[in-house]
Amino acid sequence: MYIGIDIGGTKCAVVLGNDQGQVVKKIRFATTEKEETLEKFFAAISEFGECQSIGISCGGPLDEDRGLILSPPNLPGWDRVPIVDMIQERFGIPAKIMNDANACAVAEWRFGAGKGFNNMVFLTFGTGLGAGLILGGKLYSGACGFAGEVGHIRLADHGPAGYGKCGSFEGFCSGSGLRELGRGLAREYIQRGEMPLFIRNSSLEEFTVAEMANAARIGDTCAIEAFSICGKMLGKGLAILCDILNPDAIVIGSVYARCRDLLEESTVNSLKSEALPAVAERVKIMPAALGEQIGDLAALAVAMEV
Repeated sequence: MYIGIDIGGTKCAVVLGNDQGQVVKKIRFATTEKEETLEKFFAAISEFGECQSIGISCGGPLDEDRGLILSPPNLPGWDRVPIVDMIQERFGIPAKIMNDANACAVAEWRFGAGKGFNNMVFLTFGTGLGAGLILGGKLYSGACGFAGEVGHIRLADHGPAGYGKCGSFEGFCSGSGLRELGRGLAREYIQRGEMPLFIRNSSLEEFTVAEMANAARIGDTCAIEAFSICGKMLGKGLAILCDILNPDAIVIGSVYARCRDLLEESTVNSLKSEALPAVAERVKIMPAALGEQIGDLAALAVAMEV
């Protein structure tokens, strides 16, 4: 059996499961201040009892080699927390920490849509955009653990901001970037005297990606244009990854998985027009399969990597 710890900015989970991805026990709680949250982790580990290893999935920045959490923006006060050493010294159980994008990639590869592929890219496509790379049947993390930070790639000179860059991959292809794209287009439509459906019951600052998607599905031209641009740029970014890595599959989570009907056509068309034909023909573009379970299974997958 394995124990997985999923650390998020608003909630955490500690799960007990096996190497088939079956969760036997789970404890969830809100993320509070550091010391209180750590004690809840330790209490859950004690309650679950013996296990083979412990895996921790957490947003970066991290020092995975030394097992440190290095002040992630969603975890204020978690500065240089030696969580791996704390667990190993307290329980005598081997432990490992991994960036959540990489952990989710391993989970989708072991248990989800990427199962059976030797070369796979996983894209988070959530609040931000990150990637996990499975190459040659192994997780590839790079010289200093930063492999897969594809959101930093600039796809256009101008465009929504993400990862500190206007026109970046994350700017066009993330939940926050898609909202910024929709907001900019909505202002143009309003200036022409057209009111987009997704802000009629909200505002330019408060609408959600889900509201945009619902509007697009009933024919709102502004929302449709936003998703079309997003899909086109997603395909452009995927073409770069395909030409460099030649993967068997690219698995995309969160927004893409929920809005595949609005993104797939423009994404695939853009990919085919940008990538080498043989590469584009080989790769399979798929939505993530693990859904709401991915955080739990990602933490278990890290434990299996110890």
